[in-house]
Amino acid sequence: MRVLERQFNGSRLREGRIYRGYTITDLANELEVSKQMISKYENNKAVPTFESLIQISNLLKFPKEYFYENSIEVKTGNTYFRSLLTTGKKEREMQYDRVKYLTIIRALLEEYVDFPELHVPDFSERDSENVEEIANRLRVEWGLEDKPIKDIVFLLETKGFVISSLNLDKRTIDAFGSQHEVNGKQYYSIVLGNDKGSFYRRQFDVAHELGHKVLHDPYLNLDDLSKDEFKQIEQEANDFAAAFLLPKESFLRDVSIHPNDLMYYKLLKKKWCVSIGAMVMRAYKLGAITEGTYQYMQRSISQKGWRTKEPLDDIKDIREPVSMKQAIELLIENNYITGDEFMQKLSQHYGLSLYREEVEELLGLEEGYLKTESVPLKDNIVSIKDRLESKKQIK
Repeated sequence: MRVLERQFNGSRLREGRIYRGYTITDLANELEVSKQMISKYENNKAVPTFESLIQISNLLKFPKEYFYENSIEVKTGNTYFRSLLTTGKKEREMQYDRVKYLTIIRALLEEYVDFPELHVPDFSERDSENVEEIANRLRVEWGLEDKPIKDIVFLLETKGFVISSLNLDKRTIDAFGSQHEVNGKQYYSIVLGNDKGSFYRRQFDVAHELGHKVLHDPYLNLDDLSKDEFKQIEQEANDFAAAFLLPKESFLRDVSIHPNDLMYYKLLKKKWCVSIGAMVMRAYKLGAITEGTYQYMQRSISQKGWRTKEPLDDIKDIREPVSMKQAIELLIENNYITGDEFMQKLSQHYGLSLYREEVEELLGLEEGYLKTESVPLKDNIVSIKDRLESKKQIK
């Protein structure tokens, strides 16, 4: 009988290294080997010793099995980042597989749980380049009329988006999203930074990522774009977010009552669930205030310290994604699957061995939630001898 030996997967080493933010030099220094040797590992020109593999596993925080697997095929589109121009290449690369792994986990959950199907009209053949019009058409398609959106995270989850909230520990990253295809099914996944602390800022971040999904080619190669083209893409996503969250006619009716009064915008913030800064910008672009008034209001915002923290920011709790968390809780609480079985299936069926803690973080679960409690044996036929028990007591 022929024994199949597992082969070390160098591309997985590269994937895990980038996921944790290590350069080849960083990893070489930690392992006390040359950069050339790390490159050989990653290109399958050499195989790490068992001792080195243990070091790699401990350092990168992936199980040993992870480095011998090939995950199921995932066709991944470009990842659009909020604040794209200020996000460094290394910081972007760290997130690519994070959102891919999240989508793979979603695909596994869909074997057991019915999620809403992804429902976004195709505007690629649109007869208008007017972002305002496109935002309005999406509102009509989703039956939102001209009312405020009280929780855009929940809204997008009901429309089939895969959303997660993570501590990105990167001040330059507010959110990012990308399109994926797993087993022939389309997904759009968005990851939000949970360290920003403002419900209102998150509203705009999510609407911005929705703008990328609606307006831009998911397979566009951003490396081919100039700086000006980058800026245009970001501006289009911002304009979409503003138009989607603050529909022209109804917002104009409200803001035109006291368009020059910043304290009035505080009242509007409660209704429209959008930051004062974003509303002032929207009012200016809609012609509700002049450029001179706009500049004066911007200076006032800076003087009041509202660039970093606005009124009401610490009153309204930030909204977290719930659908993925609800799915795993539904399965485990109803004994459809244990945490260990879920992790095992992720590894064996999807080629993705992760530590339990990693999946808990990706799904927004409490630490230890996926840990399967050991069940004590009942109706034992044998028992510990009395003299062994007595010895333990003496010790």
